[in-house]
Order: sequence, then structure tokens, then C-alpha cells
Amino acid sequence: MTTDFDHAADVVRQFDKDRYLSALLAPEAHRNGLMALYAYSAEISRIRELVSEPLPGEVRLQWWRDLLEGTEHGAVASNPVANALLQTIDRYELPKESLVAMAEARVYDLYNDQMPSLNDLEGYAGETVSGVIQLACLVLNDGKEAGTATAAGHAGVAYALTGLMRALPWHASRQQMYLPKDVCDRHNLDVQSVFRGETTAELRAVLAEMRGHVRHHIGRVRQTSKDVPAACQAAYLPLVLVEPFLKKLEREDLDPLKQVAEMSQLRRQWMLWRASGNVLKAI
Repeated sequence: MTTDFDHAADVVRQFDKDRYLSALLAPEAHRNGLMALYAYSAEISRIRELVSEPLPGEVRLQWWRDLLEGTEHGAVASNPVANALLQTIDRYELPKESLVAMAEARVYDLYNDQMPSLNDLEGYAGETVSGVIQLACLVLNDGKEAGTATAAGHAGVAYALTGLMRALPWHASRQQMYLPKDVCDRHNLDVQSVFRGETTAELRAVLAEMRGHVRHHIGRVRQTSKDVPAACQAAYLPLVLVEPFLKKLEREDLDPLKQVAEMSQLRRQWMLWRASGNVLKAI
């Protein structure tokens, strides 16, 4: 019989393969909790793809916020991801405000406003990705505070910024601009040229600066890794893919507006497996 957690795992496998594989490499006792958390993240991150206008997307995000804040919803019983998430919250005493903040941050995805500043982008990454890592640490530490806020904060920003650069062709095609305005202005990038599919020297300069910011945050993760309990390492496992992706992104023969920096699924799976014994030394 398929359980709510089985359905959650299917969602993660379909929409967030790297986190799915990292959860499979985590201790079995906590895999269901990780899958529920990652499925929630996947569900709210893909809402833009499911709606034609922002308002229906905001309604969907409000549904999740209401659920987490205790408002009754008759449809919860038929939503296995919601059921799995609520069970995980109860088991591990997860702070609901962090989950609500994730949904609130995702409102930005529904619109085409340019990210105002690098500071705003890092805040967005903190809510949407760092928060997932920190909650995953709570799950892996059996609900006990793990003292990983600093490491999780930097890890989430590094992972999110790398993912956004990889997704640039897709975002540009629908007039979305996550590259922050202050960084674009610093390099005189005309964002309309990005939407026209023109890969300019100015765009490459912006992306080079962004890669530098990612590497800064990776360095901070390494500096704070001693504070991360061994039990929590699986929460950081997807981070081992960041540097290989950065190297792909900085290749001169890669057009950042027409090609997605990619690695084969087999290679990614092998890298995650190889790093699973000592994740923070592999980053």
C-alpha cells in the first residue's frame, strides 16, 4: 500500500533528483522526514509552472501558509505531501515559521521583477534553500537543535545561486531576472539583452562575479563545518555538486543563455555516493 511518505518521495524523485539521492544516502530512520520536507520545497518551488497568472499562484502558496498556521482545509486529507509534512512537523517538532517563510519567499517567483540587490538575493536564497538545509539538520538530529544556522545559511546561498545561474536560459526565456540589479549595474549589463538571448561581455562579467560570491559562501561553509554534527551531514550532501557545476559554468565554450551546465545523472549519483561518508570534507 502506498503511503503519504511514498508519494512525497515520488515527488522529490521527479522534481528534485539530487535531494532525492541525498535522502536515500541518509540514515533510513529519517528518510521519510527528509522526503516530506524536500517534497514540500519542490511543490512550492514549481507553482509558477502550474499557473498562467500570479494570482492563482499566490492562492496556492496561501493554501500552504494557512495549512501550516493551523487553518482548516478540507482538501488536506487528499494531499499526501501535506499529510507527510504535518506528520514530520509533529515527529521532529519542526518550527512552522521557517516553513511559512519558505512559502512567502516563493511569491517572488510568480512575478517578473528583477531581484533588487545581491543582499535581497541572498535573503531569498536563505529563506528558500538555507531553511531547507537547517530543517533537514533537525530531522537528521532527531528533532534536537543542531547549531547549524551559520553553515546552513552559507550552504543554502551557494547552492541556490549555482542553481539560478544554471537555470538562466529558462528564466530569461520567460522574462525572469534573478541576477541582482546592483551587480548588473556594476557591470553595465542591459537586462533586455539577456531577454533577447544576447550573450555579452557584460553578462559574462556579472556571472563571473556571481560565481565568486558562490565560492565565498562555500569557503564559509568549510570554515564553519566543525560546528555541524556528524548526524547532519546528509543535509549538506547536494553541496558537493556546486564546484563541479561552477567549473562547467565558467567554460568559455558554454553559452550561458543557450546551454544549461549539466552533468550526467550517473556522474552526479556517483559523486553524491562517494561524498556520503564524509560530506563536509568533500565540499
